[in-house]
Amino acid sequence: MLLFKFGQLILRSYFKILYKLHVEGLEEVPRDTNFIYIANHRTNNDPPFVGCHIPGKLAFMAKEELFRNKLFAALIKKLGAFPVTRGNGDNKVIDISVERLGIGKNLIIFPEGTRSKNGKIGKGHVGAALIAAKTGKPIIPIGIVYGEDLKFRTPVTIKFGKPIDPAEYCEICDEPNPRQLVKLKNRYMADLKELVYGEEGEEGFMKRLAEREAKEKQADEEEKSDE
Repeated sequence: MLLFKFGQLILRSYFKILYKLHVEGLEEVPRDTNFIYIANHRTNNDPPFVGCHIPGKLAFMAKEELFRNKLFAALIKKLGAFPVTRGNGDNKVIDISVERLGIGKNLIIFPEGTRSKNGKIGKGHVGAALIAAKTGKPIIPIGIVYGEDLKFRTPVTIKFGKPIDPAEYCEICDEPNPRQLVKLKNRYMADLKELVYGEEGEEGFMKRLAEREAKEKQADEEEKSDE
């Protein structure tokens, strides 16, 4: 555990040098239980961004391609990773997640299922809701917020949201109601959007995104016309 905490410290220090890193809401996360953390996903930095700040041991899903290199696979397994096949509703992954939570680890999930190229929050999947319904563990959304690109000394804010009690949305059991799972999923995705989009809201973000993409398209067309 001491080695793990030391690794977290090294990562936090590294990110503070590389970026203008700021963390919000971590002090309000309860320390009396473990959680399911869900976060938006834009780059490969997201798992360590989140993982180096969460108190306690971790478990997180990683795409199976990362386990092809035996040395790297051994390393990320030590950090709590286990493989998942994208697009495959693997019951084994759910069982592993439930087992990890059962032994006191925190679980990190990126519910969009893939990286966002422009920062827009995707629809999200019910996997986190299913695991929460099976275990009764609260869900904490985390917003990873920065500008258009992640470059040296880019301001990055990690926003921890409030815990969501799954029992308020669905029955805690082995075979939860699918409609109830969707309600829980909608709740944590709504909270995630609020953390990421901030004061401008989803409508303001989408407007700004459309304007940016229009400018990029115009610049590309001008560049082609000059050739």
